Amino acid sequence: MLEADVIVGPNAVFVEPGSSADGAAAQVQRGVRIGANATIHSGITLATGAVVRPGAVVTRSVPPAAIVEGNPAVITGYVDTDQPRAGAGPALIAGTPQPIEATSVRGVTVHSFPVINDLRGNLTVGEFGRQIPFHPLRYFMVFGVPNQEIRGEHAHRECHQFLVCVRGRCCVVADDGVRRVEVTLDMPSRGLHLPPMTWGIQYKYSADALLLVFASHHYDPADYIRDYGTFLRAVARDGQATAGIAT
Repeated sequence: MLEADVIVGPNAVFVEPGSSADGAAAQVQRGVRIGANATIHSGITLATGAVVRPGAVVTRSVPPAAIVEGNPAVITGYVDTDQPRAGAGPALIAGTPQPIEATSVRGVTVHSFPVINDLRGNLTVGEFGRQIPFHPLRYFMVFGVPNQEIRGEHAHRECHQFLVCVRGRCCVVADDGVRRVEVTLDMPSRGLHLPPMTWGIQYKYSADALLLVFASHHYDPADYIRDYGTFLRAVARDGQATAGIAT
């Protein structure tokens, strides 16, 4: 099924239902772009705004705004995502004890912590309530993620998160419903603050990656928004409420 505003390039192929283990037709949501000579398997969903590069063979569902390519197709980026400019210095927030870089996404900041080099072993340190703008009640670690997999894909209504890739490398996409930015975490002295009502995605994990996440709240399933459409509607409601208060 193809929804509105879908573009399908020449010679793109949709695998017939029944030709695979899943007998359902592929679902192609609003605003999807499918390149020439792509192959879309049955039983999957191409979510709103996804982009399939020419020649890609898509065997798994694609999340909103993701860009996929290859055979089998993997996520290589996200549409309209800001990237740090090569050679550009960070836009530092004045008055902070350590460099804190503001991003284009509301409230999302990149933190650089001091590194103390020592022959006995190096050390890096950060302080909650000072450099990190909340006190944690929970932590979790993510590791052993195959590099084609993505994690996250949700927002929190009230919970703050702070992410540090203490080993290896991963990329984080942060989205406030208006702007989207991608940040690479590849050293233990670099962290990323995700405030509430930020859609977060982690992907491009290296084989040895170990991602440490601190959370301001205990685990509460009701605090999660796991559907991107629901998240966008919640952001729009919050914006309307704020505008009403301002007037």
